[in-house]
Amino acid sequence: MSQLIIDGQTIELDKEGYLRNLNDWNRSVAEQLASAENLTLTDDHWQVIEILRDFYHTYEQSPAMRPLVKAVGLKLGADKGKSMYLMQLFPGSPAKLASKLAGLPKPTNCL
Repeated sequence: MSQLIIDGQTIELDKEGYLRNLNDWNRSVAEQLASAENLTLTDDHWQVIEILRDFYHTYEQSPAMRPLVKAVGLKLGADKGKSMYLMQLFPGSPAKLASKLAGLPKPTNCL
């Protein structure tokens, strides 16, 4: 098990780097998690993170790729509601990486 130390507070992570306690999330936590993934969060990243957090609070689960693309498209428009856009922001597996940075559990149907 690993952890982050932010402003003197210990944040526990699971073996894949997801928060153990979702209430530990804040922007500083997201920035430190992003830094560990060699990402610098931009306004575009934050828009997607906010959409993810709203999705989680509505449906009580992290979205897999298709629902994530659909949610981003509904909120930000068709030009951003595309897999390629999300891949540029969150390389590898956008649904997994974006959920991690948003302080949410790993989407259940992501390996």
